[in-house]
Amino acid sequence: MHCISITPLGQTCGAILAILLFTTTVAAQTYTRQDTLRGSITPERAWWDVQHYDLSVTVNPDTKPISGVNILTYKVLQEENVLQIDLQPPMKLEEVVQEGEALRVTSEGNAHFIHLKQEQQPGKDYELTLHFSGMPRTARNAPWDGGFSWKEDSNGNPFIATSNQGIGASIWWPNKDHAYDEPDNGLDLRITAPANLVAVGNGRLLDTIAQKNEKTWHWRVVNPINNYGVNINIGDYVRFSETYNGLKGELDLDYWVLRENLSKAKEQFKQVPKMLEAFEHWFGPYPFYEDSFKLVEVPYLGMEHQSSVTYGNKYQNGYLGNDLSGTGWGLKFDFIIIHEAGHEWFANNITHIDVADMWIHEGFTAYSENLYLDYHFGKEASSAYVIGTRRAVQNDRPIIGTYGVQQEGSSDMYYKGANILHTLRQLVEDDGKWREILRGLNETFYHQTVTSKQVEEYISEVSGIDLTEFWEQYLRTVEIPKIEYKISEKTVAYRYVNIVENFDMPVIAIVNDSEQWIYPTSQWKSITAVAPISNFTIKDDFYVESEKVEIP
Repeated sequence: MHCISITPLGQTCGAILAILLFTTTVAAQTYTRQDTLRGSITPERAWWDVQHYDLSVTVNPDTKPISGVNILTYKVLQEENVLQIDLQPPMKLEEVVQEGEALRVTSEGNAHFIHLKQEQQPGKDYELTLHFSGMPRTARNAPWDGGFSWKEDSNGNPFIATSNQGIGASIWWPNKDHAYDEPDNGLDLRITAPANLVAVGNGRLLDTIAQKNEKTWHWRVVNPINNYGVNINIGDYVRFSETYNGLKGELDLDYWVLRENLSKAKEQFKQVPKMLEAFEHWFGPYPFYEDSFKLVEVPYLGMEHQSSVTYGNKYQNGYLGNDLSGTGWGLKFDFIIIHEAGHEWFANNITHIDVADMWIHEGFTAYSENLYLDYHFGKEASSAYVIGTRRAVQNDRPIIGTYGVQQEGSSDMYYKGANILHTLRQLVEDDGKWREILRGLNETFYHQTVTSKQVEEYISEVSGIDLTEFWEQYLRTVEIPKIEYKISEKTVAYRYVNIVENFDMPVIAIVNDSEQWIYPTSQWKSITAVAPISNFTIKDDFYVESEKVEIP
């Protein structure tokens, strides 16, 4: 995910800020050649499929350079001889070797084009050995403006972590840095660090190898993994564990925390099994049983690194102690535990092909917060929470971004996205069926990269509702549908404004304290009550606006 950078209204965090999600200001955007090389499936990417990364990295906390080797296994889809690898300066791609022979590399900014000598036969697997080194970018404001975080714990020990969703995994290691292609057979990650520290990565720990003053920690992921989910965490960690009996059997839960925070972590992380119980109910089995589940303490707020979810919420409920909804319900759970773990289903299991569709990650995961409340505290709690988060919505630009140039949509993808899904739940009118839809998404698109269109069409088909105009309205415009109404004794006339053509979503109106469905369109319609109408409102669970207008 990106985590959300937010200061609730009426709260102080250094200074009082407007309630905004992480800052994304986009004016008349001009895209560059580098944007296209990063954000599109270039010809030099399209002809090969990543099968496995075997990544070894040595980290020196004193001088801060890193060096390493990435052995890339790929399958040839069609015969070509130029292959694009991404690595951002000041990191350097030192050498590329195939079959013992160094290859010629031509570079264009962050993109490096490797000229292969060996014939590339379709259907066959090949290896490339990528040697790299350099001083990786230091995160300026992790995790939003990412890179390496070089911090210390209270005892002066190095406390190091990577976070690189927006800026890209190629900020520190060479890879095919586009979301559409994940390694089918996972990742081996070997982290070499000073021997007095612990290095934690994704997946399961296979072994450690001690050298004179260093130790190498070998982690393995057997499932496909998105590039930005690969992470390094180094510190004075201690580990405690438990087992969760879930839908697919026993799931290993490991917690890696700073030695000084062990007792606080043992108390706060009791929420993890509760999270898994709620999310397996709503979304289906945890998608990575083979790789286990970890929470790892880091010196920034947190991120959804696959099977290695990072945590920095200071062992308190809410978002750094604040309730994002303003209802009180946001203080019933630790935001980072619930939100970041929710991304294991939406972001890590179901991954967008293009960041323009990042709402698939953030909208569904923001929505998971109120589903957690729904499971443990009831429907009224979940409804109040998600409606409360609407105060964060800016409607500055559409949720869907620009394709092919590494451009996200509006930060409204979080809580506008959550409220879109909450509205859909009302339209389905059957919580059992709604649960089947959410679980079906995770089963149908299991370990896949997808487009927003695929998700939209799946929900439309399974719900049995034609949602064409619904998706167009909420994902691709900034207009919130408004119901204008006018009252005359026992009659209410109503219509939609601020809508795309043919938008006709039904809503529940409250007329004289009784609920009834109405079916607005762009044309005036009316309903008649038995008694004079003293009250007319639209149920808050629908993400629409309403306004009373005068009868001419």
